[in-house]
Amino acid sequence: MSDLEMPAKTHGVGVFLELRKRLQTGLLIVGKDVAKSPADVAVTGGESSLHIRTPRGELSLTLPTGVTLEQGSCIPTPAGESSGEELHFRLRISVTRSPDEEASDSVMETLRAKETYCFYCQGCMTRLLEDRVFKRVLPLPNGNWNAIVDDWCCHPDPFAGKLLPRADDCLLGDTFFLLNRDGSCQHTLTDDVSPVGSEDSQDSKKTCRRVALVSCKSCSSVLGEAVAPETLKLYITQVVVEPAVGDREPEASLNRSLFVERTLAARLLGLSSSMSTFHFSVQTPDGKAVLLLWLLNSDSITATVPKTCVGGERSISSLALHSPSPRAARALKLLYTNCSHTGAEQRDIVTSWEVNAIGHPVVLPLTVCEELLQVMDDSNATLPASMRCMRSYEVGYLRL
Repeated sequence: MSDLEMPAKTHGVGVFLELRKRLQTGLLIVGKDVAKSPADVAVTGGESSLHIRTPRGELSLTLPTGVTLEQGSCIPTPAGESSGEELHFRLRISVTRSPDEEASDSVMETLRAKETYCFYCQGCMTRLLEDRVFKRVLPLPNGNWNAIVDDWCCHPDPFAGKLLPRADDCLLGDTFFLLNRDGSCQHTLTDDVSPVGSEDSQDSKKTCRRVALVSCKSCSSVLGEAVAPETLKLYITQVVVEPAVGDREPEASLNRSLFVERTLAARLLGLSSSMSTFHFSVQTPDGKAVLLLWLLNSDSITATVPKTCVGGERSISSLALHSPSPRAARALKLLYTNCSHTGAEQRDIVTSWEVNAIGHPVVLPLTVCEELLQVMDDSNATLPASMRCMRSYEVGYLRL
């Protein structure tokens, strides 16, 4: 692990909790700044709540509905190399499942034909398009299908033409919508031709090309590309899509980092479920890999409480992961590698993924790739030291 670059900013973890709904087990980690020995920690449960008593005081965590601690199941477990800094406990939970608890919030999976939708800029919530009723909502071929078409055909590529939507169509890529412009676009969108790729690239497939970037006229946020004169490619991280309900005003936009995190967590979960894949290569439109993700599990419920917040009369209601959210969150647990790391072990991982074509491509604008990397690093920085690394990868969580 000597070559692994750790985040420069880490936080003193007081209490970390990870519950696994499918296994109905959990791991509780208490920092030794909070309690010196297992005898100093008492864990009890209430209805969808967990109470942790330490010498600093009692911490109450609110758990999701239907998740309850099995009383008396919390027992100390060896902390290994981290025994000087952390106390580890294993516990069991009972889970009452509700029919819709696993429902996805991904707009890619909820968009339907013959329903009316509004498209807003995520940055400023300006309405970008007229209300749309799509006659057809169709999925595009997944990922890099066009790059491997030569392996399917013994004659010239029969799919050489672009796949473009017809009028009143919405085509769904892994991370974007393809749809036609309307009369409002001249007032809400701007086009700017920009070079993508490198002119001196040794890979002929990645030579410099020019694309027409589409931006919000109100806040200048880049939303996607104009892939044809009348066709827009809008990335799911750049727009908010909501059903049109009367004259209802759109809800205030989420914090940008939280929006990117939840949107991509839901999309990764959807792709993993539909394609039975757990490896993802987050890359720019010109094919440059920025981040490699390995999905370990999708049934985690996690909470991290800084040591400065443990004790006193303050009750923390499931400070989930790396944000002061008042509610607990389901989360994806991922291993990840920053492709720009120079450590030998990380370079070996990146090379292995490239040579063996591991990782379903998740194509996003460079700025969004960097935002996602920052989200992962921020998550990693909030974890106990024993949880931050695994098999030369870094560990992070994405909330759903």
